[in-house]
Amino acid sequence: MSQVGLTESAAKQVEKLIASEGNPNLKLRILISSGGCSGFSYNFSLDDEIKEDDQIFKFGSIEVLVDEASMPFVEGSQLDYVTDLMGSSFQMTNPNATSECGCGSSFSV
Repeated sequence: MSQVGLTESAAKQVEKLIASEGNPNLKLRILISSGGCSGFSYNFSLDDEIKEDDQIFKFGSIEVLVDEASMPFVEGSQLDYVTDLMGSSFQMTNPNATSECGCGSSFSV
């Protein structure tokens, strides 16, 4: 079965974001769109709607949604939440990417 991973750091940050929204039904949506400096961009949002073509991955209380079109691009990937000198951000470790931009928000396959 296809899988997308979530580190403990990312799960804790998603829990904080959901709590701040006041809607316990929210889930993390990972969506790939064309664009960005390397060809494709990662998009992360909170969503309380599960679409018919979504795959759902559970990590404790967190549910991650990935639509059918995005799944081939993120299969086997792991989402992390990193704090460094540049600030804090979600970062995807993606074995499918052949190159990534310097900021890590876009990639090519």
